[in-house]
Formats: sequence, structure tokens, C-alpha cells
Amino acid sequence: MRWGAFFATTVIVALIIIFQWPKIKQNPKKDKLAFFMLLLIGWVLSMFDLPHMAGPTTWIEALFKPFGKFMEQ
Repeated sequence: MRWGAFFATTVIVALIIIFQWPKIKQNPKKDKLAFFMLLLIGWVLSMFDLPHMAGPTTWIEALFKPFGKFMEQ
């Protein structure tokens, strides 16, 4: 995890909330919830090093590799 990128994203999310809150305050609850959920999803994804993570095919291959030996026999 790259801590600099994580803290930078945290500061950016905080600034977005501070500057957008006066505009969002008058919106319905659903809009507020969607706003905060999208920010939360972006913030959580910033914790992971997504470009260097293994893809789903690598996970499936690692999961089923032991079964391949049984299938060959």
C-alpha cells in the first residue's frame, strides 16, 4: 500500500465534502447517500494497488491448479 497516495486521496475526499456540502445539504437523502457512497468506494479503492494486483484469471488458475493433477490421472 502506498501511504502517500492514500493520504492524498483522504485529503481530496475531505476537500470535496467540505466544498460540496453547502450544495448537497438541500438535496434529498438519496442524493446525499449516493454522494457519500461514491466517495467511500473511491476512497476504499485507493487503499489497494489495483494496477499491480493479479487478475481474476490468476486467482482461478491458483484455485484449480491442484485439481488439474487429479484430472490428468
